[in-house]
Amino acid sequence: MTTKAEGGCLCGAVRYEITGDPAMSIVCHCTHCQKQSGSAFSTIIGVPEANIAITGTPASYADTGESGGAVTRQFCGQCGSPLFSLVDSAPGMVFVKSGTLDDTAGFAPAMHIWGKSKQHWVDTGGAPVFDTMPG
Repeated sequence: MTTKAEGGCLCGAVRYEITGDPAMSIVCHCTHCQKQSGSAFSTIIGVPEANIAITGTPASYADTGESGGAVTRQFCGQCGSPLFSLVDSAPGMVFVKSGTLDDTAGFAPAMHIWGKSKQHWVDTGGAPVFDTMPG
């Protein structure tokens, strides 16, 4: 990834700028990420809250993740694009949906989590796969 990245929703009502390198780049295969993304998984970068500036106001949905922990899923209230997840088990981190980056060329997942829910046809490309969230 780069030391500065920008992105936003489909309609442009919510935009963000990230400074610094992400703390993690992952693919999540949990059933909740599958449902919220409408796909087989969700590609995510984790960034410290202090490293992201958001313009516009995302809508929120209070969820309970497959782990049983609280997850706030944020999305554009106008176009519905999923944007961020805030996870109680990782305070101070914002998990950004990498597909919302303006330039995704720097995204490369370091690991796959919730592999126990992975669709059987998904190829993980050799990155480590964890059945749940690694401790």
